[in-house]
Amino acid sequence: MAKLNTPIKIIAGADDFGTPLKDALISHLRSLNIEIEDLGTSSYYSAGADVGRRVSQSISSSSPDVRGLVVCGTGAGVSIFANKFPGVFATTCLTPSDAVNARSINNSNVIAFSGKYTSTETAIEIANTWLNTPFKAACPANDNKPWPEEIGKFLDKSLVEMPEIGKGEPVDTCAVCCLVKNRELNPIDLIPGGSMKIVRETPTSAFVRFKAGSVEPAHHHTFGHDLVVLEGKKSVWNVTKKERYDLTVGDYLFTPAGDVHRVKYHEDTEFFIKWDGHWDMFFDEDLDTAKIAIDKELGIAK
Repeated sequence: MAKLNTPIKIIAGADDFGTPLKDALISHLRSLNIEIEDLGTSSYYSAGADVGRRVSQSISSSSPDVRGLVVCGTGAGVSIFANKFPGVFATTCLTPSDAVNARSINNSNVIAFSGKYTSTETAIEIANTWLNTPFKAACPANDNKPWPEEIGKFLDKSLVEMPEIGKGEPVDTCAVCCLVKNRELNPIDLIPGGSMKIVRETPTSAFVRFKAGSVEPAHHHTFGHDLVVLEGKKSVWNVTKKERYDLTVGDYLFTPAGDVHRVKYHEDTEFFIKWDGHWDMFFDEDLDTAKIAIDKELGIAK
């Protein structure tokens, strides 16, 4: 076998599904005298993120000869998370041709493998190919012919432009808010002004929105529930305990099963809520009665 055109160092990681293949690849690469930093085993998102972060840091510290290798069940999740970091071009490769294309076209510096669907022998062949293929080499995507000059210039330019994508755009630093931002919530027919998206059933998790001025009449649930306010301002009256809670962004509240409570939304409000069981709702008063009671509590009764 020809001497590999190796990077100085490879940072490797995997989840439980990918660890056996990762360990086999590390053994092979070390036999070629390649320096390996093994980050061990973690969840698939942590494995991809940890490798991507370290490769990105090496780029910013003028160490371009550091690459990444990461393995999960399919190779898809870890590559997605690795690509969240500036300067990282992570690609899932299932065949040697994938590896040639990834290096030639994208100058891939992180390779992702499928621990469930790729044999050790095939993975070693893919890794060797990926290490040996230079940027802009002839590749299957171009019928294994040299790239025309204009395409070569385009590829060079893409390496400069791709890391700039997204820079300067507003970034929501709250991970939960990012999850809900583009979700379509469905109206809550029982309560005007409310909408909800259930994201998990039994135990139930949901994102909920209410328009300013909305009121939830006194009601109770079969199961207790936790909530965290993501946006806005609301007041909750626990009628059973005769307590009032004024909640705003970041505030948390647990309401036990069976406790009767009513709610007033002072602003457009969004929150994440989790029930111990399935979602249900039993009303203890009508909407008009709730509005009168809340106005009285707030000192604005007519």
